[in-house]
Amino acid sequence: MQAAALLHLLQFSSPSLPVGAYSYSQGLEAALEIGLVSDEATARSWIVDVLQQVVARFEAPVLWRLMMAFAARDADAVAQWSDIFIAARDTAELRAETIQMGYSLKKLVESLDIGDAPLLALLQQQDEVPFPTALAFATVALGVPHEEALLGMLFSWAENQVLVCVKSVPLGQVAGQRLLLSLRPELETAAATARVLADDELSNWCPSLSLLSMRHETQYSRLYRS
Repeated sequence: MQAAALLHLLQFSSPSLPVGAYSYSQGLEAALEIGLVSDEATARSWIVDVLQQVVARFEAPVLWRLMMAFAARDADAVAQWSDIFIAARDTAELRAETIQMGYSLKKLVESLDIGDAPLLALLQQQDEVPFPTALAFATVALGVPHEEALLGMLFSWAENQVLVCVKSVPLGQVAGQRLLLSLRPELETAAATARVLADDELSNWCPSLSLLSMRHETQYSRLYRS
């Protein structure tokens, strides 16, 4: 991997990327509220379950397809997978999250003036831009290899979940880093799964997570927006 591509990957996988990822817990705060997550062991169990059941089987494979669609300049595929991803957000908060983060990243990449005009046009043609669509555009525009970009997305997701636990369980900083380090095998497996699933094998079916997300919409006291 060339140094320039690696640096671009680090930039767009960073928690300091100004898209608001830090403000979302994706249902984790509701799990904390009712005691499903209460220590390092239960935090790891939660993250691994969501990674294996949802992220590896739907969100990461959709990102993979969007990167290939942008690389091929396939407008129909970009629109199709963007619409599918939005339609699969099964609670109001999860839908608002991907639209807000996608909007913010779209504005950012437009301001940074990356990508050629035809590639940028594929992004701007979308009525609503979910986060994976904007991220796929950025990685293709910056020449980041698809496999590394996929790992970057998965690590960024896991890091955000761990940071929620560090702040809210609460876990100590060392425990958080130990947890993040322990997730390497699962993240590698998730990336491998995302690359090989056929279209009809994609699934984000996880009713417990959906119910927790809906519970969070009316949670009395909360720090996060999902």
